[in-house]
Amino acid sequence: MMNRAEMEMSGPGMSRPRRTVKRRRWGRLRQQWKLLGLFEIDQQHEFYSLTCMMKEGLYAAVQNTIDSPLPDELSEKDYNLEVTQIHKDFRMETYAGPVFASLRRSLGMTEKEYQQSLSSEGSYLQFISNSKSKADFFLTNDKRFFLKTQSKREVRFLLSNLRIYMEHLEKYPHSLLVKFLGVHRIKMAHQRMKYFIVMQSVFYPDDRITARYDIKGCEMSRWTDPAPEGSQIIVVLKDLNFEGQFIKLDQQCPWFLRQVEIDTAFLQTLNVLDYSLLLAHQPLHQDELSQSLSFATLIMRAKKSVNATSSPTHATSPTVPGVVAEEDSAPLSSELHSTQCHMPSGNDGTDIASLEEDRIEQPSRVGAESADLQMFQAQNRRLLPNFKNPLHVIDGPEQRYFIGIIDIFTVYGFKKRLEHLWKKLRYPRQTFSTVSPPAYCHRLCQWVQDHTK
Repeated sequence: MMNRAEMEMSGPGMSRPRRTVKRRRWGRLRQQWKLLGLFEIDQQHEFYSLTCMMKEGLYAAVQNTIDSPLPDELSEKDYNLEVTQIHKDFRMETYAGPVFASLRRSLGMTEKEYQQSLSSEGSYLQFISNSKSKADFFLTNDKRFFLKTQSKREVRFLLSNLRIYMEHLEKYPHSLLVKFLGVHRIKMAHQRMKYFIVMQSVFYPDDRITARYDIKGCEMSRWTDPAPEGSQIIVVLKDLNFEGQFIKLDQQCPWFLRQVEIDTAFLQTLNVLDYSLLLAHQPLHQDELSQSLSFATLIMRAKKSVNATSSPTHATSPTVPGVVAEEDSAPLSSELHSTQCHMPSGNDGTDIASLEEDRIEQPSRVGAESADLQMFQAQNRRLLPNFKNPLHVIDGPEQRYFIGIIDIFTVYGFKKRLEHLWKKLRYPRQTFSTVSPPAYCHRLCQWVQDHTK
């Protein structure tokens, strides 16, 4: 009987084992594809009991916020607050509830709206990706919020840096950083406790998204085989899949490059690495292209974009895009003046901003408007789209892009330093994700600059 070496040297039969290996690899790949995507967590699902408890616990936790008015200003007590609620089969702890509630309000989100999404009758969805993370990912039925299990260390890291995270969002209300909306711990009898966080989904709404990418700015292990053509499987692609393509933003390009620099510089101060720039795109419809030039839409975009008098740390009113009341739909002259550098022209070529300036007859207001404009520019604000999830949506000339920075929990500690040294020896000519936070920050910014126009 021939051994493997003899078979490979035996002329016509030499390719048979190779074909077998290829068939096995293809079979494993097909099996992996079957596991990728979104799955409804029905009564037969392994996570059905857990997600039902999550729903019940979150409903009660949010109701507690509804019943307890938020303070005018957040205190140290609010950041350290832990509330335990006991249910029939489990207990749930909510961390820093008033802090996250104030952030939700600053995003124009009502507590009832948030509660309804987290606790609707529809089942949660399990999201299985090609990520190496050991965490479990769940989506609310409307796909608006992500729930992700986290380690105790990661939760402690987030809570210990929550204040400076909130301060960053206050200073830069249009930040691309993922918005954390709640941190909880659930404890069931005779089982290990589970920590989980609630986040705003960057890819919401995803009805028309044609491609999704997870970008880290490096090469090693940054290719993912796309899903078969015509497949409904959701595959998150990586850096090498994006080569030869560009994020085409036109007038929004300088804002985007600057905001990535600002957010990654903040993450560098946290001494973290391995975070990702999530990116997805979909083509703009013809009606969306024409709508972006209308004066009414411009007013709504300005309303969403400018509110310099409030912040996430003050719970009285929204900071960044919020609900615009019908009776308050008239534009403030200062808002329109603030957006002058981005204003489209009218159909006759007239600059809309200049028309508004002609209408302003009170010279005493010029100083205030100039101050508003300076604050607007210093905070790197932009005209937000009149669309759901506006903080993570940027419209280019032809495509709508969904962009956000996620996974900010990996600290560059002793283990990561050793991993960096090993990879440097093992892969001397390749770029890999495990580098120092300054190098990681610079490299991702460079990738964005090279791939945006």
